[in-house]
Amino acid sequence: MTIIENDYFTLAEQNEKVQIKVKVSGFSLKQFDVILRANPRVKLTNFSILKNALEQAKDEWLDVGTWLPNIEVDVARDKMSATITVHETLQTLIEEETRIQQQITTALQQHKITYGIKQVPMSMIVPSKAVLIAQGIEPINGKDAKITYLPKPERKPVIKEDGKADYYDMNFIMEITEGSWLGEKELATEGEPGYNVFGDAIPAKKGRDLPIRYDKKSSYEVEEDGKIVIRSKISGILDDEKGMIKVSHHLPIAGDVGVETGNLQFDGSIAIRGTVSSGYRVIAKGDISIEAAEGVSGAELIKSLEGDIYIRGGIFGLGKTQIEAGGSIFVKHVNEANLIAGEEINIGAYALGSNLKAHTITMNEHKGKIMGGEAIAKSSIITAISGNHLERRTNLIIDSVNKKEVYAKIQEHAQHYKEQQQKLAEYEKILINFEAMPAKDASQQQTYQEVQSAHEEMLDEMMRQDFEIKEMMDKVRQTGKEEITVTKIAHPGTYIQIGKKSSLFTKEKKGRFKLEFGELNV
Repeated sequence: MTIIENDYFTLAEQNEKVQIKVKVSGFSLKQFDVILRANPRVKLTNFSILKNALEQAKDEWLDVGTWLPNIEVDVARDKMSATITVHETLQTLIEEETRIQQQITTALQQHKITYGIKQVPMSMIVPSKAVLIAQGIEPINGKDAKITYLPKPERKPVIKEDGKADYYDMNFIMEITEGSWLGEKELATEGEPGYNVFGDAIPAKKGRDLPIRYDKKSSYEVEEDGKIVIRSKISGILDDEKGMIKVSHHLPIAGDVGVETGNLQFDGSIAIRGTVSSGYRVIAKGDISIEAAEGVSGAELIKSLEGDIYIRGGIFGLGKTQIEAGGSIFVKHVNEANLIAGEEINIGAYALGSNLKAHTITMNEHKGKIMGGEAIAKSSIITAISGNHLERRTNLIIDSVNKKEVYAKIQEHAQHYKEQQQKLAEYEKILINFEAMPAKDASQQQTYQEVQSAHEEMLDEMMRQDFEIKEMMDKVRQTGKEEITVTKIAHPGTYIQIGKKSSLFTKEKKGRFKLEFGELNV
């Protein structure tokens, strides 16, 4: 097909190639550019051949370009969009709008583009410029499951002062009645599929499911309004066990622990409105709260195996009181007593002649005092004042976490966790086989329920293991950051030790004491 013929050359198309035969030289490249603009379907690909041909006029056919379709369709690699390029002159676009629009429709059909086609007015089309003609829609992924728990009051003591009164208060116990709402899970959603320009569905990702953690002995789940709701099986107090929400059995004591009650031991939490009399013992698996403003005097033992201990007043230990908590201890002041906590010891006013041992020891940073005795922590000790003007010996010691021991425990827990995973997989295989049965007799149904119960218990245990591993890892990460902080004054007689480095103060100091380049920064 001849595209143009003049006195100088013939420009023709054959098999989608553009060829030129030059009869007479002298036709300039600038003049040829005018011809190209008048013929948008000609795409020049061999400029040097064209230049030589116009100059030398060898009178032979030479390939100089390609012949473009008048409607060119290009689909993006991800198939989510398509463009068209119309290789026609502006005059043709104006004069032959109906034909061009029909050709666009035909071209889209030939390329099987069926989805998201846009109506593009001819005024938006520019010769040989790509314009968006079809747009797919991205899938909308489902929403992740959302879990909300009943918030446990933050155990952070507040010292209130009004001139004469000085109370050490905190929201320690939250009572729960049977059937109370403890939390809920909004289920993950499926999402909405997307479509590419060919009309192919693009599946959406379902939202990520999340496990809802609760103690199945004290709580249960029920479906309500499309949500999984956790409710209490019993009346008690809100608690958590290794990251799982639970309700602990609660023993309220209206008065004192003493002659009328005898020593107390309870598999739950105990709230004592009065005090613990001299020589008596209180042991609980969960939290222990002692509300009397006058505190505790001469009690023999107050021990929480897994929970926290809160004593609103002070402790007058008389050299014989032992306070132990698997979690933390919160008390207004301590005189001549021994306190041991797995997590934190928090004292509002002062510790006098007492022995304190915990992961962290925190006195009120504005007026808290440690006078005499010994405070041993794994991570940090904070106090406003240490010792006194009489230079009473006061030991502040950081006995750092032993990394090797903790890593050994982590490995032990991890190995146990791996064994549990294998056992869990076995349970799941059995459950799948049971569920595939068209019908189950009474014996099979009982076996199925037993395996299901064992499967749930295994999941709970694995959650606890995971929580403990994370706790241990957090403690390992804190190593190397141990410090003793005295915000106001460390009197002479204060002895500080971090690891194997120590110093006995002979003059007043204050500040944050830690190891720097292996030495104490005193």
